[in-house]
Amino acid sequence: MDSRNFLAFSLSLILIFPPISSASIRFIPRWSSSSNREGTVIKQKTSASSLVIDPTRVTQLSWTPRVFLYKGLLTDEECDHFINLAKGKLEKSMVADNDSGKSVESEVRTSSGMFLSKRQDDIVANVEAKLAAWTFLPEENGESMQILHYENGQKYEPHFDFFHDQVNQQLGGHRIATVLMYLSNVKKGGETVFPMWKGATAQPKDDSWTQCAKQGYAVKPMKGDALLFFNLHPNATTDPSSLHGSCPVVEGEKWSATRWIHVKSFERPVSRTTECVDENESCEKWAKAGECKKNPVYMVGSETDQGYCRKSCKACSS
Repeated sequence: MDSRNFLAFSLSLILIFPPISSASIRFIPRWSSSSNREGTVIKQKTSASSLVIDPTRVTQLSWTPRVFLYKGLLTDEECDHFINLAKGKLEKSMVADNDSGKSVESEVRTSSGMFLSKRQDDIVANVEAKLAAWTFLPEENGESMQILHYENGQKYEPHFDFFHDQVNQQLGGHRIATVLMYLSNVKKGGETVFPMWKGATAQPKDDSWTQCAKQGYAVKPMKGDALLFFNLHPNATTDPSSLHGSCPVVEGEKWSATRWIHVKSFERPVSRTTECVDENESCEKWAKAGECKKNPVYMVGSETDQGYCRKSCKACSS
């Protein structure tokens, strides 16, 4: 995609959103061209660092669903850092129940994973800012990044990233977009597949692709690459063609990082009370289901942000 198409695509995203809050103004890019690198490069100046986004590395893979691939968005250092942060903290991956919205175990998802904290360290913060610059979606609309590990035979069957329940839409609304970052190479398997993809011509595939990957448009995991796809249409209705899955790993292992981005801010408003309370009516139910340990950043909080369900998790005294 050349720079003009990239900018047109990015500006079109802005038009479908309500006015951005004052808290997000710092993420609106102030663009300046740079001739320090070969090709067309866009540089975003921020208070923390200067982030370089190179539109010549972005390829539009599909319009149904809308899928874009950024070659080499992450450095090897960033990929390795994310993997090291996750090691020793992985738990069996969960899925959201379509009716209740709570996290449950399911055989459709057999990977293990964990969540980072937002702006956990300089490298995490830099990647979060980089994603906001590339997607033109405010940083505060993103969830904490999830690190996933797939071993031999592990998979995530085709699913949607938008929600079927109302509980998960209470904060931030639907997930408008997903950015999937590949943290490692995979010898064979582990492709991301879109079974509902619609295109004018079939994607050619040889024997290096798994049978799972041949069921739709597929992308092979390559360390440092990032896949952006939209779960909603431009009119904010859910897009059934965004159905996607992670094919089983056949040889090697797969590490990835996922950033789900919502229609509205996913930042919790500043609490108006210091009392020991729950801030979601489902907290007690979630705590009984073990969410205090499975999802501690949201339920209990972190060093910089108190959680939503501190009372039910017994993280404070009433």
